[in-house]
Amino acid sequence: MGAAIDAASRGYSTILFEQADFAKGTSSRSTKLVHGGVRYLQQGNIKLVMDALKERGTMKKNAPHLVKNQSFIVPNYKWWEGPYYGLGLKVYDWMSGNLGLGPSQWLSKDEVLERAPTLDPTDLRGGVLYHDGQFDDARLAINMAQTAAAYGGCLVNYCGVKGFLKTGNKITGVQVKDQLGGKEYEIKCKAVINATGVFSDAVQHLDDAAKTKTISPSQGIHIVLDAEFLPGNSAIMIPHTDDGRVLFAVPWHKKIIVGTTDTPVKKIGEEPVAQPDEISFIIQHIGRYLTKDPGIADVRSIFAGLRPLVKAESKKTAELSRDHVITIAASGLISILGGKWTTYRKMAEDVVNTAAINNMLPHKDCITESLSIHGAQLAEDYNNDYYYYGSDQPAIEALALQDASLREKIHERLPYTKAAIVWAVQEEMCITVDDALARRTRAILLDAKAALEAAPGVAALMARLMNKDKKWETEQINAFKKIALNYIPLANQ
Repeated sequence: MGAAIDAASRGYSTILFEQADFAKGTSSRSTKLVHGGVRYLQQGNIKLVMDALKERGTMKKNAPHLVKNQSFIVPNYKWWEGPYYGLGLKVYDWMSGNLGLGPSQWLSKDEVLERAPTLDPTDLRGGVLYHDGQFDDARLAINMAQTAAAYGGCLVNYCGVKGFLKTGNKITGVQVKDQLGGKEYEIKCKAVINATGVFSDAVQHLDDAAKTKTISPSQGIHIVLDAEFLPGNSAIMIPHTDDGRVLFAVPWHKKIIVGTTDTPVKKIGEEPVAQPDEISFIIQHIGRYLTKDPGIADVRSIFAGLRPLVKAESKKTAELSRDHVITIAASGLISILGGKWTTYRKMAEDVVNTAAINNMLPHKDCITESLSIHGAQLAEDYNNDYYYYGSDQPAIEALALQDASLREKIHERLPYTKAAIVWAVQEEMCITVDDALARRTRAILLDAKAALEAAPGVAALMARLMNKDKKWETEQINAFKKIALNYIPLANQ
C-alpha cells in the first residue's frame, strides 16, 4: 500500500494486486502500536529506533484520525527498575526530538494505581510513564488504498499474481488471476515490486524456483479482554517476559489487547492459528500483574499474525531485525523484505527509489512525508465509535439519516451499525463477509463470538447491496464461520 501511494503520488502509472483482501494478513493483526520500539533500544539498534520515531511522528501528522498518542506505564516491582527504565525512556524521549508525543516521567506507587487501578499493588514501588503511538492497522490500510486511488493508482483485491511475463531473462509484466471470477490477465509494466510480507519467498520462487529462502516467519498472537481488566486510558508495558519479549496490555476500541508472543513457524498460511501454549503464556504472564487474573472464559477474541523477519544467523526469531532489506533479482524483480508498520512510508520511499533507478524511470521526488492519508482530520472525541473514519464520518452518519434501518447495530455487543456495512460495500471495496467483519469493521477482534452471530445479518445486507443470491449468503456465512472459530477460545465455543 505504501509503495502504491508513493509511486502514484509521484506520477508513475501504478497498479497493485492483492491475492486476498487488503491487509488480510499480518497488516491487520498487529499490536496496534506506532512505535520506535523500546526493546530495540535495549538491543542497541539505534538507527531502527530513530527512523521509527521519525516515522511515528509523520504517521500521526498524516493520519491524525487513525494514529493517536497513547500513554504507557512500566510498573516497577524491584528497586533498580525505576532508574533503569526511567533513564532508558528519557533517551527514547530525546531520540524523538520535536516529533515526541510527550515527556516520560517517574510515578509514585499511588500515581501508578490511580492511572491503572487493577495493577497488582503487592511490592509495587512505582512506575515510569512514557508516550507512544496507537492506531487501527486495517483501517489505515483501507484509507491508504483510497489515497493511492485518489492519485490515479489502480488497486485490485482478490487478484493474485500467478507468474511473470519475461523477455529473455527480464521481467516485463505479470500474469494475474481473479480469485473470485477465475479469469486470467496479463499486465505489462517496467517495474515489479514484490511487497508481500511473509509471502515474499513464494513470489520470488515464481521468478526463480531455485532462489534460497529470505524469510524466517515468526508468529505473534494477542488476546482481547473486556476493559474492566485495565480500566482507564493508560496501557501497561511489561519489559521482560520468560522468553525475553516485552508484553503489552493496551486499551483499543474500548477493549484491552494483550500480547505478544514470538514463535518460529514453518507453515505460512492466510489464517495463522494461535496455539494453546501461546494463549496460556499470555494469560499467565498478564495475570502476574493484575489484581483480577483473566481466565480463558474472559477472552473475547484471539488473533495471530506472522512477522516477515529477514533470515539471519540468529536462531531466535525475537533477536532478528525488524529493519527492512531491498533485493534485486537478475530478472529485475525488486523485493522489499522485513520492516514494520511504523516505518511503512520510509520503506515505500526506499523501494520506489530503487525501482525508478533500476528501471531508468524519469526522476520524480517522493512527496509522501507531507501527504495526508484519506480521511485525515483531528479526532475530537475518541469515545465516538466512528472517530477513526475521520472526514468520512459525516457521510456514514448521513446514510443512517436517510434510512432509519441503517441505525441498527449489527449485534448488541458490537459498536457497529448497518450504515458502516453499507459504506464498506459502496466505498471501500468490501467484497466478503470476512472483509466486513474483520477489516472494514474490527468486529472479529473485539468479540469474535458476537461477530459470528452477526454474520447472517451482515451477509443478507451485503447480498441485497451486491445483488447476490441465497447460495452466496450461505457460502459467505460458512466461510466466515470457519475463520471466526479460530478467534474464539474452545472454552467459549
